[in-house]
Amino acid sequence: MISLFKSLKQQQLNQIAALLLLLLLLGIAGVPGYLTGRWQWKQPPPITSLQALKQIRKVGLNLPGWQTIDQVEQLIGEHEWSLQIIKKEGTQTQAILLLLPQNGPTDQPEVEWTEINSWGKLRWGKWDTAQERSADFTVKQPAKLSANGDAKIEARFFRAATRQGTFAVLQWYAMPNGGNPSPLRWFVADQLKQWRQQRTPWVAVSILTPMEHLGQIETSWSEVQSLGETVQATLMALTFSSNK
Repeated sequence: MISLFKSLKQQQLNQIAALLLLLLLLGIAGVPGYLTGRWQWKQPPPITSLQALKQIRKVGLNLPGWQTIDQVEQLIGEHEWSLQIIKKEGTQTQAILLLLPQNGPTDQPEVEWTEINSWGKLRWGKWDTAQERSADFTVKQPAKLSANGDAKIEARFFRAATRQGTFAVLQWYAMPNGGNPSPLRWFVADQLKQWRQQRTPWVAVSILTPMEHLGQIETSWSEVQSLGETVQATLMALTFSSNK
């Protein structure tokens, strides 16, 4: 009981700390706007890679080592995603790649993962998740940005069972210097960038790879990790690079 109390207390403290950080950043971001009369929440700095981001929704992502079998714009929840069926070259391995790129300077990431859950239920009649854990991996920065070090990504990794099969699912918000499944991480990064009249573009990524029905998700991690690294690296090299 004491251990549970300590755990709940620590969780509350973490939530309070996150809220205080959010309020602090809002205050800091508002100072330049107050002094100049130009509020950044009304007039945020431009996103230089916006056209490249919008192109993703239309044509998907060209991934090294993977062939695109099909790609369409798919309405999921209230957003238009790119739904891409891809196949690993030289194998029969296929995967579903769902991408939701930022669509405008005021467009912010929300909890799109709930939209994916609803879409999965609608598409396959069932979407039961299990074995969820946090998954970390790193990606080397493009050569011209290698001085920034490797990009660190934290993602959601879980199993989704449907009536027609089971998927290993990897989800995160991709950003120029890394990624995280929490919108708050993007908000903090974007506010710090706006202080320098820059922005942090984002793309919501959801990867679905078939796995053994109701099997152990860890058996799929190596393959899913490799594809996740390829997606993040491609976004940094071809899409986010124009925002530097």
